[in-house]
Amino acid sequence: MQRLVFIAKLIQWLKGAGLVIFMPVFMNPKMVNAGQNADSGTNAAEGMSLREFSEKKRHHVANRFQSPFPGSDHGNPWRILKWKLFSKNNHKVLYRNERVIPVKIDWSPVARHAGVSITFINHASVMIKDNHTYLLVDPVFDGLFPLIKDYSPLNFDIKTMPSSKHVLITHGHYDHLDKPSLGSLDPNTHVITPLGYTGIFKNLGMLNQHRLDWFESYREGEREIILLPCKHWTMRNPLIGPNRSLWGAYLIKTSGGVNIFISGDTAYHERYAELGRDFPIDLAIFNLGAYEPQWFMESSHINPRETVQAFKALGARQLAVIHWGTFRLGDEPVYLPPIAIKKEMEKAGLSDRLVQLNHGQTLYF
Repeated sequence: MQRLVFIAKLIQWLKGAGLVIFMPVFMNPKMVNAGQNADSGTNAAEGMSLREFSEKKRHHVANRFQSPFPGSDHGNPWRILKWKLFSKNNHKVLYRNERVIPVKIDWSPVARHAGVSITFINHASVMIKDNHTYLLVDPVFDGLFPLIKDYSPLNFDIKTMPSSKHVLITHGHYDHLDKPSLGSLDPNTHVITPLGYTGIFKNLGMLNQHRLDWFESYREGEREIILLPCKHWTMRNPLIGPNRSLWGAYLIKTSGGVNIFISGDTAYHERYAELGRDFPIDLAIFNLGAYEPQWFMESSHINPRETVQAFKALGARQLAVIHWGTFRLGDEPVYLPPIAIKKEMEKAGLSDRLVQLNHGQTLYF
């Protein structure tokens, strides 16, 4: 009985953490091979640029999508059991320093600002204002699941938040594509997603959707939103397995003249220089969180040292990090990522290019 209780709690935690790839083994072990075949970890893009790989649709494989990057390992369920049951957590002593810090946002200064601004709401949720148009990325307003503590609950009425014309979704994990949060928005809101999420938004009554493959874009006047490859994966339904939908990063060319890179959830890969050559970037926003223990997380999430490497390879002018401070999805305490990235940027002599953006704060251009 205790084992069944543990498995039930583990499944609930995995779902909330977005690591649902491991859920099928408890229901159908045969699905493990399906997950491995969908993203085998081979260097699928070897000899090709990311753009060429994407234009040739090499990531479209047997009703699933595959990563162009080597080093993925999402199909072995025993690794998560090793992590949760047998791996030493060197960060646990720091959990006593974690604090719940409600997020208060006065949107008035944002509304008055005539140019481009970026407001860090919580987790991976940001609001981008481009002149008079608002773009909302990966909104999660009300936490995840009871077992996942919310350390940055919103302490403002979301009805006071500016109405977003566009909502951008990076991938389908539950901490990025949150149906209750999306359901609180105007159903006529224009949704931009990678391929494969039509059914979810149809069920939400959000029919104004634009679907992008890697390197495809949505244009609106002088504004262009481009979906780019990143080293991650996705899954929502364990019965059909992983990577039935696509995932990605975004490059937003604002009409205000500022180019913003949104990394989405990503592990480090060696192709950031390619993206930097294709697109000049004023601000790179990286999802930095859930990177410990690195032996387990390194195929899904980037760590602070790697974030600096990626930032340098992109050639971006400034760096900001999000995806921290809200949910503890890895071993590191929720407050650690901005401290760690500050140290790594200091080591690299790049302190002046780091934007320290806390929850509720806005960067103005």
